[in-house]
This record gives sequence, C-alpha cells and structure tokens, in this order.
Amino acid sequence: MSLTKMHSPQHEYPAKPRVGVGAVVFHADNVLLVCRNHPPAEGRWAIPGGKVRLGETLQQAAEREIYEETGITIRAGDPIFTFDMVERDTAGRVRYHYVIVDLAADYLHGEVKAGDDARDARWVSPRDLATLPVSNITVQLLRDRLSFG
Repeated sequence: MSLTKMHSPQHEYPAKPRVGVGAVVFHADNVLLVCRNHPPAEGRWAIPGGKVRLGETLQQAAEREIYEETGITIRAGDPIFTFDMVERDTAGRVRYHYVIVDLAADYLHGEVKAGDDARDARWVSPRDLATLPVSNITVQLLRDRLSFG
C-alpha cells in the first residue's frame, strides 16, 4: 500500500477520492517497504508512495515520492496493481478515500533512509515480511500476485 504521505487535515473527510501512487521496488531479492507514520494504517509496513500532484504522470509521482520517502532513485514503469482504500469513521462517514496505483519500478541507486512521512524504511526479505506488521493489501500484492514471501 502506498499511502505514506497522504495524511493531513485537508485529506480527511474528502469530497471526492484522491489519487495515490506507489512503487514496487526489488533489489538483491528484497523489496522496499516503509513503516507508515500517519493514518491510515499508521505503524504498518507498506509499499512506499504518496499523492499524485496535478500535472504529474504516475511515473513522475512515483519517482518523486520514493526519493522523498526513502532517499533512493528509481525508474518507475507500468502499473501492476490498483486498489481502493476507503476508511470510515465510527459514524460511517468516509474519513479517507484513495485510489492507489502501484507501479513496477527499477532500483537505480541510493542508500535507503526514512524521510518525509515514513517512520522507517528498509529493504525487506521474504523471511522478514512474516515478522513485520505489514498492511493486508501489501501482503496480498507481494505474496499472492508477485509470489514474494
């Protein structure tokens, strides 16, 4: 899941869904994940990413977001997974609604370090995946769709 940079007061209780992007990056048999520092899914590990800005392509947004969150440079490719993330409050009102497009991406260079809104960032092995609090949608993507872990 790629919602790390999406929390802010203006994004709660939106009038319409927002578009987010993530990048699925593999390097040396590991996948790049971030621990989310804000709701939704605060404290859970997920695919890094964030909002698409007006005028950006999905690829441009993914490359910018991954650099801001993890300090690494990637080349974003084609979409590989799309999903809705809808969270409601106790009264049933929509608190968050994102349409997320995760892209395949190639690692180019850089050392991983948590930046921006990420609590932590690192390369995660299939074995480590089972020991971390990983978002359900990230597990679905990595294990079921990409046979990782």
